[in-house]
Amino acid sequence: MPHVFRPRANTIAKATLLGTVLLIAGLSVLAEGVIRSAYVTQVGIPKQQPVAYSHRTHVGKLGLDCRYCHTAVEESSFAGLPPTETCMNCHSQILTKSPALDLVRNSYNNGTSIAWTRVNVLPDYVYFDHSIHLHKGVGCVTCHGQVDAMPVVRKTNPWLMESCLECHRNPEPKLRPRDQILNMHMKTPADPKTTGRQLAILYNIETPQKLTNCSICHR
Repeated sequence: MPHVFRPRANTIAKATLLGTVLLIAGLSVLAEGVIRSAYVTQVGIPKQQPVAYSHRTHVGKLGLDCRYCHTAVEESSFAGLPPTETCMNCHSQILTKSPALDLVRNSYNNGTSIAWTRVNVLPDYVYFDHSIHLHKGVGCVTCHGQVDAMPVVRKTNPWLMESCLECHRNPEPKLRPRDQILNMHMKTPADPKTTGRQLAILYNIETPQKLTNCSICHR
């Protein structure tokens, strides 16, 4: 009985299977790279705002407390954005004629809100509470980076699921004394491991098993 397939058919079949596996693997690596790229995550890309507000000037040079503008950060799940009245507390006396602040003055005079551009945006299916993180000893710089050095704010974390899990699996290295929560340049403790364990006990930090439970972030 004659052969249905020639001997080289086996070679072609093996090459096809190997090529398919390599193609799938390559596409997976490519997709992973795209997902983690700055084009998708927007990490490191400055977000231009309707008003050129510089954190480097206000926080870094002038020493403005984060809570002056983000008043709800210690009590709410949202950090909050300042109303125009907060800006005008200073700018009714400072740079009163600056063209750069025309939109601020118009907002104040007309009672209209400024459409600030969100920098850190989480999906609707993710629950995040600013207040609990601050009360548990997580500093602003941990998530937002050296904001006091940014003339234009940018994301410093891609906010993939692993970003949260990394901290929830081992929170101790991220913990700070409460009086250092807003400090952008806190000195590293002499014995960070011991300090972290002590703060975890002080703040009653839950176990990694509970902190990595799906219901913590997805409610």
